[in-house]
Amino acid sequence: MQRIQSVDILRGLTILAMILVNNPGDWGHVYPPLLHAEWHGLTPTDLIFPFFIFIVGVSITLAYQHKKASRTIYKKIFIRSAKLIALGLFLNWFIPYFPFFESYETVRLPGVLQRIGIVFCITSFLYLNCTTKTLLHISFWGLVGYFIVLNYVPLPNGEVPSLARVPNNWANYIDVQLLDNHLWKPDYDPEGILSTIPAIISCIIGVLIGKVLLLKNTNVKLKYLFGSGSFALLIGYIWNVFFPINKALWSSSFVLVTAGWAILFLLIFYYVADVQQKTFGKICIYVGTNAITIYFLSSLVAKTFYLVNLNEQQNIHSFLYEHLYTSVITNNKLASLLYAFTVMLSYILLGFILFKRRIFIKV
Repeated sequence: MQRIQSVDILRGLTILAMILVNNPGDWGHVYPPLLHAEWHGLTPTDLIFPFFIFIVGVSITLAYQHKKASRTIYKKIFIRSAKLIALGLFLNWFIPYFPFFESYETVRLPGVLQRIGIVFCITSFLYLNCTTKTLLHISFWGLVGYFIVLNYVPLPNGEVPSLARVPNNWANYIDVQLLDNHLWKPDYDPEGILSTIPAIISCIIGVLIGKVLLLKNTNVKLKYLFGSGSFALLIGYIWNVFFPINKALWSSSFVLVTAGWAILFLLIFYYVADVQQKTFGKICIYVGTNAITIYFLSSLVAKTFYLVNLNEQQNIHSFLYEHLYTSVITNNKLASLLYAFTVMLSYILLGFILFKRRIFIKV
């Protein structure tokens, strides 16, 4: 089956956006749209990770459409998931100097790649064993159940649950009890345990949209994409009144709103690139065909730049930022953004080289 260009475009755009927002020259000088919402709310940056989870779901359908549940396919899914989780743990554990790994006592265990690995594994199993109707039921009751638990089920200490960052937040409570010193912050992790459940539903929505892309009638596809995206946005924004949009909690309204935007973006890209067959988004395709590899390398290099010191005052990152950007650009936010763009452009170049040499590294 010919690759669906729009899927690679959206995947690549998402990875480039991840790199852009993760690599400012100075975290103290960043334009607001390039930061996450402090708690409740939605910024363009908050769309990035759920977009990628959504694309994982679409890719599951496209990759396994002719596969049947079997021990062999389960093994392949499990191995791929384990690789993603291992890469994520390596990023958290690794330090670029002896002894090369942080102490297990304090290392962060959750992470972006860990969540992708877990979500991919569970959603793939569901895809291979469930009908479309069952997947819809799982999504509906999962979102409703998550809403009920976070808002109405008392905590073990008898306290009424809260949606505030702390205390009495079910998601944070479980993370602190089970992960203790292995969180991003002492009382909080954006890729925690409980919020992985609605993230799986984000992926299931991607699976369902993948099924739409496999339909033969183009007009029917476009109508389904527009209708489902608009419906998800409508319900999500209405639900926001009762269960605020929140990336850290991966709230039910967050699932629907981000899925709605993802579907509409995919609709636009699909119409332009696959229906009209316009030359479009080549840069994103270069990156999208090696998405995990480029994301992993960008994270590893960024961590190394922050941790390797060139002198007593500067690490590699601060040295480059000061000598190449702030020394010639007086606007700190602009300098910070241009640094991030330079990093992003370097990975576009890497993606281009890999693509032209037909090197596609599958994790």
